[in-house]
Amino acid sequence: MTQAADFHALHAGPDVLVLPNAWDAASAAMMQDAGARAVATSSAAVAWARGYADGDNLPVPVLLDVISGMARGLSVPLTADIEGGFTDDLETLTQTVSAVIAAGAVGINLEDGKRDADLHARKVEAAREAGVRSGVELFINARIDVYLKGLAEGGAALAETLRRAQLYEAAGASGIFVPGPIDETLIGQLTGGIALPVNIMGRAGAPKAARLAELGVRRLSSATGPFRAAYGVLNRTVAAFLQTGDSDAFTEAGQGMPDLNKRFG
Repeated sequence: MTQAADFHALHAGPDVLVLPNAWDAASAAMMQDAGARAVATSSAAVAWARGYADGDNLPVPVLLDVISGMARGLSVPLTADIEGGFTDDLETLTQTVSAVIAAGAVGINLEDGKRDADLHARKVEAAREAGVRSGVELFINARIDVYLKGLAEGGAALAETLRRAQLYEAAGASGIFVPGPIDETLIGQLTGGIALPVNIMGRAGAPKAARLAELGVRRLSSATGPFRAAYGVLNRTVAAFLQTGDSDAFTEAGQGMPDLNKRFG
Protein backbone atom coordinates (compact mmCIF):
# COMPACT_ATOMS: atom_id res chain seq x y z
CA MET A 1 0.00 0.00 0.00
CA THR A 2 1.32 3.44 -0.89
CA GLN A 3 1.54 6.17 1.72
CA ALA A 4 -1.31 7.99 -0.02
CA ALA A 5 -3.57 4.92 0.11
CA ASP A 6 -2.52 4.29 3.70
CA PHE A 7 -3.44 7.86 4.63
CA HIS A 8 -6.88 7.49 3.06
CA ALA A 9 -7.36 4.21 4.95
CA LEU A 10 -6.56 5.90 8.25
CA HIS A 11 -9.77 7.93 7.81
CA ALA A 12 -11.98 4.87 7.37
CA GLY A 13 -12.61 4.37 11.10
CA PRO A 14 -13.91 3.09 13.35
CA ASP A 15 -11.39 4.94 15.50
CA VAL A 16 -10.24 8.54 15.13
CA LEU A 17 -6.99 9.41 13.40
CA VAL A 18 -5.26 11.48 16.09
CA LEU A 19 -3.02 13.72 14.02
CA PRO A 20 -0.28 15.90 15.56
CA ASN A 21 0.81 19.03 13.72
CA ALA A 22 4.55 19.63 13.35
CA TRP A 23 6.56 22.64 12.18
CA ASP A 24 10.00 21.24 11.29
CA ALA A 25 11.88 18.00 10.72
CA ALA A 26 12.72 17.51 14.40
CA SER A 27 9.17 17.96 15.66
CA ALA A 28 7.82 15.71 12.89
CA ALA A 29 10.33 12.96 13.66
CA MET A 30 9.58 13.11 17.38
CA MET A 31 5.85 12.86 16.67
CA GLN A 32 6.33 9.77 14.53
CA ASP A 33 8.61 8.21 17.12
CA ALA A 34 5.99 8.88 19.80
CA GLY A 35 3.57 6.70 17.84
CA ALA A 36 1.83 8.99 15.36
CA ARG A 37 0.32 7.04 12.45
CA ALA A 38 0.68 10.13 10.27
CA VAL A 39 2.01 13.66 10.73
CA ALA A 40 0.60 16.98 9.58
CA THR A 41 2.06 20.43 9.34
CA SER A 42 0.51 23.43 11.09
CA SER A 43 0.49 26.44 8.78
CA ALA A 44 0.71 28.86 11.69
CA ALA A 45 3.49 26.96 13.46
CA VAL A 46 5.51 26.60 10.26
CA ALA A 47 5.11 30.30 9.50
CA TRP A 48 6.08 31.36 13.02
CA ALA A 49 9.10 29.04 13.07
CA ARG A 50 10.33 30.61 9.84
CA GLY A 51 9.67 34.22 10.86
CA TYR A 52 6.37 34.90 9.10
CA ALA A 53 2.86 35.68 10.28
CA ASP A 54 0.17 33.11 9.57
CA GLY A 55 -2.31 33.94 6.82
CA ASP A 56 -0.95 33.16 3.33
CA ASN A 57 2.29 35.06 4.06
CA LEU A 58 4.74 32.15 3.92
CA PRO A 59 6.66 32.01 0.60
CA VAL A 60 5.90 28.75 -1.20
CA PRO A 61 9.62 27.83 -1.58
CA VAL A 62 9.97 28.05 2.21
CA LEU A 63 6.95 25.77 2.66
CA LEU A 64 8.41 23.26 0.20
CA ASP A 65 11.72 23.29 2.07
CA VAL A 66 9.91 22.52 5.35
CA ILE A 67 7.89 19.70 3.79
CA SER A 68 10.92 18.06 2.17
CA GLY A 69 12.85 18.25 5.43
CA MET A 70 10.02 16.56 7.31
CA ALA A 71 9.47 13.91 4.64
CA ARG A 72 13.16 12.99 4.68
CA GLY A 73 12.88 11.87 8.31
CA LEU A 74 9.45 10.22 8.18
CA SER A 75 8.19 6.79 7.16
CA VAL A 76 4.53 7.57 7.92
CA PRO A 77 2.26 9.70 5.69
CA LEU A 78 2.74 13.46 5.75
CA THR A 79 -0.04 15.95 5.03
CA ALA A 80 0.63 19.64 4.51
CA ASP A 81 -1.48 22.62 5.57
CA ILE A 82 -1.24 24.96 2.59
CA GLU A 83 -3.67 27.56 3.99
CA GLY A 84 -5.73 28.91 1.07
CA GLY A 85 -3.13 27.73 -1.43
CA PHE A 86 -1.30 31.10 -1.35
CA THR A 87 -3.17 32.10 -4.51
CA ASP A 88 -6.62 32.25 -6.07
CA ASP A 89 -5.24 31.61 -9.54
CA LEU A 90 -6.17 28.03 -10.37
CA GLU A 91 -3.23 27.15 -12.59
CA THR A 92 -0.77 28.57 -10.06
CA LEU A 93 -2.51 26.56 -7.35
CA THR A 94 -2.21 23.39 -9.43
CA GLN A 95 1.52 24.00 -9.79
CA THR A 96 1.89 24.67 -6.05
CA VAL A 97 0.03 21.50 -5.08
CA SER A 98 2.11 19.47 -7.54
CA ALA A 99 5.26 20.88 -5.91
CA VAL A 100 3.92 20.03 -2.43
CA ILE A 101 3.37 16.44 -3.57
CA ALA A 102 6.85 16.29 -5.09
CA ALA A 103 8.27 17.51 -1.75
CA GLY A 104 6.78 14.47 -0.02
CA ALA A 105 3.21 15.21 1.10
CA VAL A 106 0.34 12.85 0.28
CA GLY A 107 -2.37 15.10 1.69
CA ILE A 108 -3.20 18.77 1.97
CA ASN A 109 -5.43 21.07 4.00
CA LEU A 110 -7.03 23.73 1.83
CA GLU A 111 -9.05 26.38 3.69
CA ASP A 112 -11.83 28.58 2.35
CA GLY A 113 -11.47 31.35 4.93
CA LYS A 114 -13.66 34.27 3.93
CA ARG A 115 -13.47 33.43 0.23
CA ASP A 116 -16.47 32.70 -1.95
CA ALA A 117 -17.43 29.03 -1.58
CA ASP A 118 -17.79 28.52 -5.34
CA LEU A 119 -14.23 29.79 -5.82
CA HIS A 120 -13.01 27.40 -3.16
CA ALA A 121 -14.77 24.51 -4.88
CA ARG A 122 -12.85 25.36 -8.06
CA LYS A 123 -9.65 25.40 -6.02
CA VAL A 124 -10.46 21.93 -4.68
CA GLU A 125 -10.92 20.80 -8.28
CA ALA A 126 -7.54 22.30 -9.19
CA ALA A 127 -5.87 20.50 -6.29
CA ARG A 128 -7.48 17.24 -7.38
CA GLU A 129 -6.14 17.81 -10.89
CA ALA A 130 -2.65 18.29 -9.43
CA GLY A 131 -2.92 14.93 -7.71
CA VAL A 132 -4.01 13.26 -10.94
CA ARG A 133 -1.12 14.86 -12.83
CA SER A 134 1.30 13.67 -10.14
CA GLY A 135 -0.10 10.14 -10.06
CA VAL A 136 -0.90 10.46 -6.34
CA GLU A 137 -4.24 9.80 -4.70
CA LEU A 138 -3.99 13.08 -2.85
CA PHE A 139 -6.10 13.42 0.31
CA ILE A 140 -7.71 16.85 0.08
CA ASN A 141 -8.99 18.01 3.45
CA ALA A 142 -11.29 20.92 2.58
CA ARG A 143 -11.44 23.28 5.54
CA ILE A 144 -14.66 25.18 6.17
CA ASP A 145 -14.15 28.32 8.26
CA VAL A 146 -17.75 29.31 8.92
CA TYR A 147 -17.37 28.73 12.68
CA LEU A 148 -13.71 29.69 13.04
CA LYS A 149 -14.18 33.00 11.23
CA GLY A 150 -17.64 33.69 12.67
CA LEU A 151 -19.22 33.94 9.22
CA ALA A 152 -22.65 32.89 10.54
CA GLU A 153 -24.23 31.83 13.82
CA GLY A 154 -26.57 29.15 15.14
CA GLY A 155 -28.65 27.28 12.61
CA ALA A 156 -27.41 29.46 9.77
CA ALA A 157 -23.81 28.44 10.52
CA LEU A 158 -24.71 24.75 10.48
CA ALA A 159 -26.69 25.07 7.26
CA GLU A 160 -23.89 26.98 5.53
CA THR A 161 -21.26 24.50 6.70
CA LEU A 162 -23.28 21.55 5.38
CA ARG A 163 -23.89 23.37 2.09
CA ARG A 164 -20.19 24.02 1.63
CA ALA A 165 -19.34 20.42 2.56
CA GLN A 166 -21.59 19.13 -0.23
CA LEU A 167 -20.10 21.63 -2.67
CA TYR A 168 -16.53 20.66 -1.82
CA GLU A 169 -17.34 16.95 -1.90
CA ALA A 170 -18.70 17.34 -5.42
CA ALA A 171 -15.50 19.19 -6.37
CA GLY A 172 -13.31 16.27 -5.28
CA ALA A 173 -12.54 16.75 -1.59
CA SER A 174 -11.55 13.66 0.39
CA GLY A 175 -12.48 14.98 3.83
CA ILE A 176 -14.04 18.01 5.50
CA PHE A 177 -12.30 19.97 8.27
CA VAL A 178 -14.55 22.09 10.49
CA PRO A 179 -12.37 23.91 13.04
CA GLY A 180 -14.08 25.58 15.97
CA PRO A 181 -16.93 23.39 17.27
CA ILE A 182 -16.42 21.49 20.53
CA ASP A 183 -20.07 20.97 21.52
CA GLU A 184 -21.01 17.30 21.21
CA THR A 185 -24.49 17.99 19.86
CA LEU A 186 -23.14 20.24 17.14
CA ILE A 187 -20.37 17.80 16.26
CA GLY A 188 -22.96 15.05 15.90
CA GLN A 189 -25.01 17.26 13.60
CA LEU A 190 -21.95 17.90 11.47
CA THR A 191 -20.99 14.25 11.12
CA GLY A 192 -24.61 13.32 10.51
CA GLY A 193 -24.89 15.80 7.67
CA ILE A 194 -21.47 15.36 6.02
CA ALA A 195 -20.78 12.24 3.98
CA LEU A 196 -16.99 12.61 3.91
CA PRO A 197 -14.68 11.95 6.90
CA VAL A 198 -14.98 14.86 9.33
CA ASN A 199 -11.94 16.47 10.95
CA ILE A 200 -12.26 18.40 14.23
CA MET A 201 -9.66 20.75 15.68
CA GLY A 202 -8.36 19.92 19.14
CA ARG A 203 -8.87 22.78 21.57
CA ALA A 204 -9.69 23.25 25.25
CA GLY A 205 -12.97 21.55 26.10
CA ALA A 206 -13.11 19.37 23.00
CA PRO A 207 -14.19 15.75 23.51
CA LYS A 208 -11.41 13.17 23.61
CA ALA A 209 -10.76 10.82 20.71
CA ALA A 210 -12.88 7.92 21.96
CA ARG A 211 -15.95 10.14 22.36
CA LEU A 212 -15.31 11.83 19.01
CA ALA A 213 -15.29 8.39 17.39
CA GLU A 214 -18.70 7.70 18.91
CA LEU A 215 -19.90 11.00 17.44
CA GLY A 216 -18.71 9.96 13.98
CA VAL A 217 -15.54 12.07 13.76
CA ARG A 218 -12.69 10.47 11.83
CA ARG A 219 -9.78 12.88 12.42
CA LEU A 220 -8.60 15.04 15.32
CA SER A 221 -5.91 17.64 14.64
CA SER A 222 -3.71 19.17 17.32
CA ALA A 223 -3.37 22.45 15.37
CA THR A 224 -0.84 24.77 17.06
CA GLY A 225 -1.08 22.94 20.40
CA PRO A 226 2.33 21.18 20.23
CA PHE A 227 4.08 24.36 19.08
CA ARG A 228 2.52 26.38 21.88
CA ALA A 229 3.45 23.72 24.43
CA ALA A 230 7.06 23.57 23.26
CA TYR A 231 7.54 27.30 23.03
CA GLY A 232 5.68 27.94 26.26
CA VAL A 233 8.32 25.83 28.02
CA LEU A 234 11.07 27.62 26.10
CA ASN A 235 9.71 31.00 27.11
CA ARG A 236 9.59 30.10 30.81
CA THR A 237 12.97 28.38 30.98
CA VAL A 238 14.82 31.10 29.06
CA ALA A 239 13.23 33.79 31.26
CA ALA A 240 14.39 31.93 34.37
CA PHE A 241 17.89 31.49 32.93
CA LEU A 242 18.19 35.18 32.06
CA GLN A 243 17.02 36.18 35.51
CA THR A 244 19.29 33.94 37.57
CA GLY A 245 21.78 32.24 35.25
CA ASP A 246 20.60 28.91 36.67
CA SER A 247 20.72 26.18 34.02
CA ASP A 248 18.80 23.59 36.04
CA ALA A 249 15.50 24.54 34.40
CA PHE A 250 16.87 23.53 31.00
CA THR A 251 18.05 20.20 32.33
CA GLU A 252 14.70 19.43 33.88
CA ALA A 253 12.67 20.56 30.87
CA GLY A 254 14.88 18.59 28.48
CA GLN A 255 14.32 15.23 30.16
CA GLY A 256 13.36 12.64 27.53
CA MET A 257 14.81 14.60 24.63
CA PRO A 258 15.90 12.03 22.00
CA ASP A 259 19.29 11.95 20.29
CA LEU A 260 18.29 13.72 17.08
CA ASN A 261 21.78 13.49 15.63
CA LYS A 262 21.49 9.72 15.84
CA ARG A 263 17.86 9.84 14.64
CA PHE A 264 18.72 11.72 11.46
CA GLY A 265 22.01 9.93 10.91
